Amino acid sequence: METRRPPNVLQNQSLQVQEIRVSSSTPNKVQEPIRLNKPAVGWRIFRWLSSLIFIVHLCLVAVLVIFLTVRGLQAASKTHHFHPEKWYPPLLASTGSSGIIGFLWQAFTGCSPSMALKTAFWFSPVLSLASGVFFVIVGSRGGLAAGVILIVCSLILSVYVCWINHRLNYATELLSLSTKYPPKNTSIFVFGSIIIGILYASFLVIGIGGAIALRSGFTALFVAAILLSLSWSLQVIKNIVQVTISCIKYLNFAKGSEKDIRAAFHDTIKNSVGTICLGSAIIPLISFIQGSARSMRLVAGDSDEFLFSCANCCSGMASMLRSHGNRWGFVHVGVFNKGIVQASYDTWEAFKRAELEIVIHSDLTVSFCVLCGVSSGAICSIISGIWALVIHKNYATELAICAFLIGYFLCRIAMAWPQACVSAYYVAYADNPQDPRFGSTVPERIQALQWRSQV
Repeated sequence: METRRPPNVLQNQSLQVQEIRVSSSTPNKVQEPIRLNKPAVGWRIFRWLSSLIFIVHLCLVAVLVIFLTVRGLQAASKTHHFHPEKWYPPLLASTGSSGIIGFLWQAFTGCSPSMALKTAFWFSPVLSLASGVFFVIVGSRGGLAAGVILIVCSLILSVYVCWINHRLNYATELLSLSTKYPPKNTSIFVFGSIIIGILYASFLVIGIGGAIALRSGFTALFVAAILLSLSWSLQVIKNIVQVTISCIKYLNFAKGSEKDIRAAFHDTIKNSVGTICLGSAIIPLISFIQGSARSMRLVAGDSDEFLFSCANCCSGMASMLRSHGNRWGFVHVGVFNKGIVQASYDTWEAFKRAELEIVIHSDLTVSFCVLCGVSSGAICSIISGIWALVIHKNYATELAICAFLIGYFLCRIAMAWPQACVSAYYVAYADNPQDPRFGSTVPERIQALQWRSQV
């Protein structure tokens, strides 16, 4: 199977870099004209609209935050029911801490992928349990609800870790292989992305405080809108990092070459922001539907009961959505400048041809990144919550919840580059599984999983 390349790349074979084995040497730095696919006019318009919607949303949220901050602080100065000096410091401190934790996680992963992966899987349930116990200790209604959810999730995570324990060795091997040669200046690039995330989160935190100080009938709506903007915006930052790094690593794995990270980032901002904004909105939703369908199927089993009769239907719908919108498609978005739907479809078809589906279904990379985010969120919620518990107990629950969400999303930004490396490895392999650079790691895994499914 030949690697798919844009037509102009095929016309410029003389400009391609001589291939080298990734597993045995460090890649050469080469500038290659890889963004040669020209999307259809309709998709270019849609991509422009996606960028416009995202920018307009940022402007509207900025206006809302400024309005809520000014009006909220004015109201607090008159009624004295809100104390900014007690509300803001714990949350802003935990926001900064989340950036530090996220950067340490990605550095840990780069230095020792094996230890980082095992640490995430074994300590995240413990930290989730500790955070849940803290919420229960706070004693408020919201705290009890959050505490129960976190305690139940920690128990589920513990069972999950035991269930997938036999898959950790392969996950460790692939993570080590794919992150062995990170692009030059990756740490600087990730650090800058984290700083942008911290600044944006801190700005929105000020608006959340203003909404709570205002105490209007729309406070819950304002806070929900700000948190929704926070999640979408940080997802966009994460996926910009992922598209940039995956473009570089795909070239490394597929051609033995490396593109400069500044050039890759420039191309991502220039060509792919609209696609990334759209993908950041729809792929988490598709992942949630897919996870719900998988859970329903596991509960239903082979039962013919009426309550579970829709399990197969939901599973089929989830499979259809996944093939048209998945995180693996971000690799082709960065490399070939495709739209997220076309990139997702092409990537999934390549997985099918290479018989990689069974490996992708059992992949632990996203679980690893999610658990890193959960552990970061749990630590930040404890930091913010304990601080608030000491100075003003009534703020403990809301500050801890906000800190958990911010800690989770900022850590996902930091962990975007290992996820991008693994994604690029799988997609490059699927595009050309006969390439000797990839060795026997993935083929042996395919054979092992196929044998196990037949037993």
